[in-house]
Formats: sequence, structure tokens, C-alpha cells
Amino acid sequence: MPCSPILKANENIMVHYITSLPSPEWESRIPRTLSILGCTGSIGTSTLKVVESHPELFSIVALAAGRNIRLLAEQANRWRPSCLGVQDETLTAPLLELLAPDYHPEILVGQEGYATLASLPEVSTVLSAQVGAAGLRATLAAAESGKVICLANKESLVLAGDMLRTLCARTGAVILPVDSEHNAIFQGLYKRSPETVSRIILTASGGPFRGKSRAFLATVTPEQALRHPNWSMGAKITIDSATMMNKGLEVIEAWHLYGLPSEQIGVLVHPQSQVHSLVEFTDGSLMAHMGTPDMRMPIAHCLAWPRCLNVGIPRLNLAMSHALTFEEPDLLSFPCLDMARQILGKGSQFAVTLNAANEVAVEAFLAGRIGFMDIPDLVARALDACTDRPPVSAEEIEQLDQKTRYRTGRYIEQQ
Repeated sequence: MPCSPILKANENIMVHYITSLPSPEWESRIPRTLSILGCTGSIGTSTLKVVESHPELFSIVALAAGRNIRLLAEQANRWRPSCLGVQDETLTAPLLELLAPDYHPEILVGQEGYATLASLPEVSTVLSAQVGAAGLRATLAAAESGKVICLANKESLVLAGDMLRTLCARTGAVILPVDSEHNAIFQGLYKRSPETVSRIILTASGGPFRGKSRAFLATVTPEQALRHPNWSMGAKITIDSATMMNKGLEVIEAWHLYGLPSEQIGVLVHPQSQVHSLVEFTDGSLMAHMGTPDMRMPIAHCLAWPRCLNVGIPRLNLAMSHALTFEEPDLLSFPCLDMARQILGKGSQFAVTLNAANEVAVEAFLAGRIGFMDIPDLVARALDACTDRPPVSAEEIEQLDQKTRYRTGRYIEQQ
């Protein structure tokens, strides 16, 4: 049974949400035909677990990975999609060798290949889970093609939120948020009138270094930063969680998704990760979305909308839970969160700059070339140097992204 009544696609359902909801036609079309971009990452593999638990509801048309062709081949041999995607041409031949002899999919390459997989006519639903700015072009292609986009690539909204809002309005494309925090807020705001909403509150685990001083953070290693206490994620997003840049990106994401001013977007550190986010209403009441921290929950909510699926997640036993605590984030030790908030409304060029500098800095930290606290310092330096105008196309976003990456790389070389 549906979790909620089916609404018309153009009905005003929450705040100033970035798109309409899926159409009744999409809701009734089963199995849903999927293109999964980023299939070998943590979100992609969790998505395939959801599909495995309800194979009658889904049909996989395309799988796209980066460079992990061994896992891609395992997934492809299991699901037999007609199309596969890889990062570059050198991976095509090795991938073919790993595929079953009787299986002959079309293999597409690079950004253009991912964009094609996101816009295939036979695909109704795109799971956008590529890491970083690399996922933008495919998300835009899915929006241009009018798809329902289950969005786990937060950078798409960070870099091009306004562009996506305009594009989706023109094509009828839909965005459903996969991030656990935004999925929680999405559910809390559903069918609520805008005037009843006081603010939304994103929760943050605090990562592995909650409560630590700047002096301590200056000494941490990549191995320490990759030990997230609650979530199993890829390396880049785990480091972003440790610096709290991930929460900063989610604040920007919320600003685009819900059309709320920055003062109505709050952040609280909640180390137990059982309250995934909250909505505060004008009467002072709070609606919290709670559950076991498992990404299959928000993924299933988006893929199966408006159905409510049991995908085997252990139930949250409140009687056996420890105390739930909340605290304000430490912006002195974790300045990335505040930097992200400060650029809201100043122009999309600053969001592009922040994201690109952060991606370069995280990669350098993981390679042992810089320290942990050099990450926010490099991002701040890149933002200070940004004199560009707001980009008005995907090409201009990519140009500014590359310019910032080059500049940040030079900063690292000069250290």
C-alpha cells in the first residue's frame, strides 16, 4: 500500500520544493526501469540490495561505475543490464574479459557515456550516486530527459541548484532526495503548508573527531579520519564527514531543495545517528525522522515512492537505545560548515569554488600530502581568490571547477 495519498504532479505539497512529485503514470508503471550511476560505491551497492529484496518492482537497464570494473562485472553478470558505463576507454577491454561469454552489453565511456545512460528512453528512474562534481553532467542529462532522479550526488545541487530547478520545471523531471538527512526532511515536510514551517534541522554525527581541539585535529592521519563511528561510506564522503564539509554541502543542498532562507536551516550534532533530521513547526513542535542508520531506507523510499518497502533493515529498538543527545557544532574546530553557510546567496561561483577546492584538498590529504586542518585552510584560500561571475551553463561550471582545481593544486605545491 502507498505510504501517502497520490498527489497530482503539480500540487503544492511542501514549502517551495525544487520540483513536482512523480506523476501517477510513473507511480503505476511497474517494474520501474533503472539506470544506476555509481553502482560500485556504497550507495550503489546498497541500491542493488534494495532491488534484490524486491526484484518484481525494478528492472535494471544500465549500470555505471568509475574504475572498479571487477565489482561492476559481478553486478553486470548478476543483473544483465543492456548498457554499462566506465570512466575511460582503457577499462573497456578488461571489463569485457570479466563478463559472461553469453552476455554482450553496450559499454559507454566517460562523462558523455554517463549522460547517455541517464537519458536512455527506456529508463524511467535514474539513481545518481557518482562521487563529487563528476556526477553533474549525468544529473543534468537526466533532468533534461524528464526522468525521476533519485539524487545521492549532492554536488549536483551544490553546483547547479538554480539550473536544476529551472530545467526540471521545463521538462517535468523530478528530484527525490536520497541523502538520509534530506530524505528525512522531505518526509517531514510532505503535505505541510509553507506557513506552518519554522525551520528544518539537519543532524550530523560529528564524525570520528567530535569534541576534539584544533591542535589535536592538526595531527590526525587519513586512517584515523576514515574510521567513521556510525556509517560505512566511501573515502571522500567519510573525510567530508570528519571535517563537517559534508554537512556544509547539505546546508547548500537544503537551500536549493526547499527554497528556505539560510536562517531557517539549522544543524545539530547528534552522535547516535538515530534521528536523521527534524522539522520544526511554527507552534514549536518538532517532527523527527528516526530509524536504524542504514542507507537502504532512504534509497527504498525514493525508488519505490509512494510505496513503503521492507528491505530487511533491523528495527530501531528505542527501549534498548542509549540516550539521544544533541549539541551545537563546534565551528572553530570544524570551520568548513560555517564556510558553506556563509556563501549562501552570494552567487553559485562560490559554491563551485568551495566544492572544487575541497575535492582537491581531500584527495591530497588522503595521499598524505597535506594535513587534516589544511583542508579548510585551502578551501578558505580558494574562496578568497574567487572573483568570477556566476556560471550560467554546465560548461561554465566545469570551466570554473577546473580553474579552481588548478589553483588549489598550486597552493598545495607551494606549501
